[in-house]
Amino acid sequence: MYKLWLSSLLLVMTLLSFNTNKEAKPTILLGKVVGIMDGDTFKLLTKDSTVVKVRLANIDCPEKKQPFSTKAKNFVSEAIFNKNVTVQVLKTDRYRRLIANVFYGDSINLNHQLVKKGLAWHYVKYSKDTILQSLEDNAKKDKVGLWQDSNAISPWQWRANKKEAYRLKKLNKNKG
Repeated sequence: MYKLWLSSLLLVMTLLSFNTNKEAKPTILLGKVVGIMDGDTFKLLTKDSTVVKVRLANIDCPEKKQPFSTKAKNFVSEAIFNKNVTVQVLKTDRYRRLIANVFYGDSINLNHQLVKKGLAWHYVKYSKDTILQSLEDNAKKDKVGLWQDSNAISPWQWRANKKEAYRLKKLNKNKG
């Protein structure tokens, strides 16, 4: 019992030591995927029975109600749900999710697979990863997945559009 408590405390201290504004040395976590939130976020049960939220680094999958959102979530679910994965934690975000590269099966990079299959965008605002950019460029060229739509809207633009629509609706309501 003491060992479990101590290992949990060490994990929490490690996670809390991440600063959202600083890059930290990658930390490796092993665990079993126990929940899929969407195409780029899931819950991981670590070896010490702690559940943490993991957000895939440097990519952005379509939001709910966007085309290919369900396909991205289903792909992730088939690839990692109820399976053991290796999580390379890069940092935490403001929502306390672990931002990470995730590996499954025979060291397959989940982040790369989603972009390669046209189920995610390379999130260039936060990443200069040349491999992800190359995978996205190839998926666009080959019209794979979401790139079948020449006017595919990125998730960050989708969120901005929804936020603006909400703001305008609220503004119009206050005028009336």
